Amino acid sequence: MPFLMFEGKAEEAMNYYTSIIEDSEITSISRYGANQAGKEGSVFQATFTLKGREYMCIDSSVKHAFTFTPSFSLYIIADSEAEIDRLYKQLSEGGSILMPLNDYKFSRKFGWVVDKFGISWQINLL
Repeated sequence: MPFLMFEGKAEEAMNYYTSIIEDSEITSISRYGANQAGKEGSVFQATFTLKGREYMCIDSSVKHAFTFTPSFSLYIIADSEAEIDRLYKQLSEGGSILMPLNDYKFSRKFGWVVDKFGISWQINLL
């Protein structure tokens, strides 16, 4: 199960992803309480699904000198041209584009972006 460690943005990210990706939902969420290591109310541990696949995430109670890197990316196979266009637009808003949405030799339509939370996404239309 992929595990994503955020610093205070886990719930916002899960809500965003599950709102734009079909067949997705938050399946569990536990929060830090008073006098625990993390900020009260932030995500201690949560699970969610994207297109039926399960992920886990947390809000780290420790500040780290590292964050997400494009060497790890979430890969989505779009079911239609409308879906890939919509996901590419929504996931790249506030983020950056690593590969523009285009026809490549390995795919008729593909794009690679880093979203506003720092997560790298490869989106493909087979």
